[in-house]
Amino acid sequence: METGFSDKERKKLLASGVDPDRFSHEEQRDMKERILPAFKRLIEICGDDPSREGMEETPFRALKAFLEYTKGYGTDPADHLATTFPAQNQDLVLIRDIEFFSLCEHHLAPFYGKCHVAYIPKQRITGLSKLARVVEGYARRFQVQERMTEQIADAVMDRLDAQGAICVIEARHMCMAMRGVAKPDAVTTTSAIRGIYHDDSDLRMETMNLIKG
Repeated sequence: METGFSDKERKKLLASGVDPDRFSHEEQRDMKERILPAFKRLIEICGDDPSREGMEETPFRALKAFLEYTKGYGTDPADHLATTFPAQNQDLVLIRDIEFFSLCEHHLAPFYGKCHVAYIPKQRITGLSKLARVVEGYARRFQVQERMTEQIADAVMDRLDAQGAICVIEARHMCMAMRGVAKPDAVTTTSAIRGIYHDDSDLRMETMNLIKG
């Protein structure tokens, strides 16, 4: 009995940035014996034929896509902030327009947009790319925008021992654009404010103005 992904399937997963060894043989077998047939049945329920040309590989492609969308579960995103350097000063650090894609946990529909992360260091700073990796790690999960915003700000505060942090996310949600109220131009903005930003209104305003550009 086959207990895991074939070599061909493993290569396809690895090409998508998904480590197949993250899953046990039992989990891999469960995906192939239960999840792939469920995708086929879903296609049938929606009104199409999963065996027709062009659709034969769709169940595996859909599985692979969902594993790629949610690969943030494989690690703790905050661990990207483990590497730090001495701060030469305590001036603002800001990265704007970090693009991300995520899945709404309510409808499994995509939401996407830009994330802005700012912090005031105390004694340590981190590499700029690490902040983008934190955003990516939390985005690649089933999410709600409000929680993702808080998770990013909390990770910066906790792992860098920062004096203050702000995370602002602006996103479009396909669950609002394609269904329900069907408002494709609606943009949702969330913010999380931590540390000295709560008490220093001038610093908070300065940072928000820089975020707005």
